[in-house]
Amino acid sequence: MLRVKKLDIFIAKQFGLLFAGTFFISLFVLMMQFLWKYVDDLIGKGLSMEVLAQFFGYMSLMLIPQALPLAILLASLMTYGNLGESSELTAIKASGISLIQSFRSLIVIVLLITGASFYFENNIGPNSQMHLAQLMLSMKQKSPELEIPEGVFYDGIPQTNIYVEKKDLKTGHLYDVMVYRQTESYEDQAIILADSGMLQSTADKKHLQMTMWNGEWFENMRNNSMGENANVPYRRESFSRKRIIIDFDGDFSLTDASVFGNDARTKSLEKIQTDLDSLNHTYDSIGNAYYKSAKQLFYPTPKLDRQQATVAMKQARKQNFNIDTIFAHQTTDNKKMAVEQALQQVNMETSDLEFKSMVTTDGDRIIRQHKIEMINKFTVALSCLIFFFIGAPLGAIIRKGGLGVPIITSVVVFIIYYILDNTGYRMARQGSWTIWFGKGLSPAVLIPTAIFITYKANNDSTVFNFDVYKEAFRKMFGLRLKRATITSKEVIINDPAYVQDAENLRLMNTQIENYARVHNLKSPPNVIKAFFKYQPDHEIEELSKELETVIEDLSNTRDKYILSYINRYPILSVKAHTRPFERRWKNVIAAIIIPAGLFFYCRMWRFRLRLDHDLRVVYKTNESVIERIGQMTGK
Repeated sequence: MLRVKKLDIFIAKQFGLLFAGTFFISLFVLMMQFLWKYVDDLIGKGLSMEVLAQFFGYMSLMLIPQALPLAILLASLMTYGNLGESSELTAIKASGISLIQSFRSLIVIVLLITGASFYFENNIGPNSQMHLAQLMLSMKQKSPELEIPEGVFYDGIPQTNIYVEKKDLKTGHLYDVMVYRQTESYEDQAIILADSGMLQSTADKKHLQMTMWNGEWFENMRNNSMGENANVPYRRESFSRKRIIIDFDGDFSLTDASVFGNDARTKSLEKIQTDLDSLNHTYDSIGNAYYKSAKQLFYPTPKLDRQQATVAMKQARKQNFNIDTIFAHQTTDNKKMAVEQALQQVNMETSDLEFKSMVTTDGDRIIRQHKIEMINKFTVALSCLIFFFIGAPLGAIIRKGGLGVPIITSVVVFIIYYILDNTGYRMARQGSWTIWFGKGLSPAVLIPTAIFITYKANNDSTVFNFDVYKEAFRKMFGLRLKRATITSKEVIINDPAYVQDAENLRLMNTQIENYARVHNLKSPPNVIKAFFKYQPDHEIEELSKELETVIEDLSNTRDKYILSYINRYPILSVKAHTRPFERRWKNVIAAIIIPAGLFFYCRMWRFRLRLDHDLRVVYKTNESVIERIGQMTGK
């Protein structure tokens, strides 16, 4: 029987409170990003509160599936960061409950959120996307709000510029008015000057009524003269009161939603599948028609198939039929006419093929967009689960609560996800990548990352211990490990056994000479022995142990010369020159993967050359130490 434990309820409450807050924060940030992108289409349009409320409502519903993964990432990271910072996570593990077991209640919650995200993305999101796109297009087509500024020409009215020197905001009167009416023809343009005026909108909001007092009207008249230097006549009229009507559509009307019929974002999964079948059938028919047309172009005679045409061409060649010879025997006029006709035919066929290419390319783009959107409905919902298994283990590893570190970490993870997802989407949309690769790029990167972080957090591994990565990097590229400097000790309990150490160093030099004579370290390593038949180098291992024993004993000396000599000893690498890895199967895989095998082969050769150099240094240093011990002991 399934039992809900108090720990599960406790963690679920912690997560629920944080998720509610982070969700609205994430949704607000995404809405501001979207609003900033389209702010130019909203400003100055005089939109009513009802239209703006619809705009923000549809926008929030559309962005909910995108806000859920970010909210889950941030909430889970903060939840386990707080538990780790307050040592509650340590107490949970001490009671015998693993990190994965503590995820139980949150996994159920995240699965429910994932299902809700898919429902929004499949049912509510497309409808919101369609209404939002309809509103956006209607806003772009709406005329701007009439707001006449002072001291500048206002061109917000079609085919009319208005200049106002001063205006009274209380009464709406305009003073020192200049109206410049533009038309398609220069001969019909007019300029109106008035001491004052008033601009009002008609009841149907389709026109503007402008009343002016005490002014003059200058208007060009049509000139019937055909001469180039003829003067354009104009008409001048003085008036005490004048009223003109200007076309200006200030009303807001929704665009027909049928224009979004090919937008896959406005369709559910079932609708996309149905439309995909129709699109494939339609464009297959178009492609077959274009193929028949092209076939008719190359084989214009219906009764002459490909095989018959090939036979006819062979017969023409047997009869020495040469088009160049025939062309050379033509007159100049015939040659010119033939070239022009051929060029005209080529241009016509090229234009026809370009038009057909546009049609087929547009069809491929629409089909790709539908397939991308079909996959996107699943990947967006799946990202909720992925982000949980990234955020919760990261919080357990970092063990930092609050908003500082969790927000920075969440932003970094979300930016990586956004770059991968957006890059894959764009490359798949334009056809550079296959659709499954483009839309699967971000899950392919984040799922292994989530598994790795969860595994490390569950085993209390040090994921962010940079010394571990530094050591792995050093081993990978064969960087030398430096010996710590040995200095004179203030208190020495046992003096070095100088005579015995000197004897050990002489024996070591003999071993180095024998080793150098048997093994030619400057030669490249044997591929078979290195990758497939590994044999350990026990001689170097024993020699390194003996050297470290002597160095440890001589570090108790007070003689500054011996201290300087033993600081010259390098740390010998006793395994890297024989094989890449300890386990045989890893060496075999490295050999099979040629780029990796080539890298490790060059790395082994480098370690062999380094070992040869280090043995020479050890040999010379041994002689210096032996000589100094002889001077100290007289032996």
